[in-house]
Amino acid sequence: MTAASTITVTVSRVTDFAALETRWRELETRSDPSFFQSWTWTGCLVEERFPNPVLVEARQADRTVALGLFNQRGRSLYLGESGDPALDTIYIEHNGILVEAGQPPSVQTACLSAALRGTGPGTSNGTGLGRFRLVLSGVNGAAAAEAARSGYVRHLRATAAPYVDMERHGQDFLDRRSANTRQQLRRSDRSYAARGALMIKRAETPVETETFMDGLRALHQDWWVARGRPGAFANPFFIRFHRALLARGMDRNEIDLFRVAAGADTIGFLYNFRFRGNSLAYQSGFDYANATRHEKPGLTCHHQAIRYAAGWGAARYDFLAGDDRYKQSLSDDCETLHWIEAGGPFSPRLRLLSARDQLSSYLARVRPSTAG
Repeated sequence: MTAASTITVTVSRVTDFAALETRWRELETRSDPSFFQSWTWTGCLVEERFPNPVLVEARQADRTVALGLFNQRGRSLYLGESGDPALDTIYIEHNGILVEAGQPPSVQTACLSAALRGTGPGTSNGTGLGRFRLVLSGVNGAAAAEAARSGYVRHLRATAAPYVDMERHGQDFLDRRSANTRQQLRRSDRSYAARGALMIKRAETPVETETFMDGLRALHQDWWVARGRPGAFANPFFIRFHRALLARGMDRNEIDLFRVAAGADTIGFLYNFRFRGNSLAYQSGFDYANATRHEKPGLTCHHQAIRYAAGWGAARYDFLAGDDRYKQSLSDDCETLHWIEAGGPFSPRLRLLSARDQLSSYLARVRPSTAG
């Protein structure tokens, strides 16, 4: 038994992903997951991404209350990832154990502790897996704190994930930006509007989906290749994964793929996830090459997408991790995501800043900011 006397944790190999999907989807209905914890993301090309899958499950009485899918590489377990750099370029964020809403933090701690041990007290385990190092990418502060309670950890890095609090600000969020941001955005919008009416179009058909994604990929690659970088779409697996994810997510209304234009001129494309009342800006391609001095395609495109998200009642417009200027300029809050390893001979224990300190540190870095 774990610290919570009514909870039993098991560690096992996965042999039937179809059966796991049924259990995972059912637990999702009783949880508050991020898109990156949903089966839409986790189950996409799952057999290729998790060739050596290890499942941690917590049960209370006759129901599952927590699930975590890891892939084993050597003596390491990667939560929600393969551990293969070529496959992990899809870049997971807001990662963590999927836990039933209302369960105490000790449930996540018990799951991580069981994964670390592989075998041991409190864990029903017939796998003979042994002790592991855990690799936890893109977890929030609460999950990182639970990992620290389960064993010694090494903190690799922390990245701010800025967002707009739509419940507080909604359509009037622009009034809360800096004077500089408001000026640059309005000037950018006016310049684009001189070419034709500003509009945002969501892909609704398979043909539009393919056309928009092709356009996004071309603009994205142009930008990065011009700067001597390969760009995300240089990786064939990245392309295959997102083709599959688009098919899965569009059917469930969990993806917004946008084209933003001024008349006939494309300003840019946005690839956002729509999940549990949040809009998550995952990938983009902007036409910087044809932008004039005062035109800021990143600002203008996200401004249109934020207004679109407000229209369907989004609670948050999440820019995800990164320090792009347009993210800094348009956001009013942030969450800090952590990349950590647990279970190795690390010291000292992970020290986490309070949420207030995280936010104060982030805002000190980005305000006042200039638009990108």
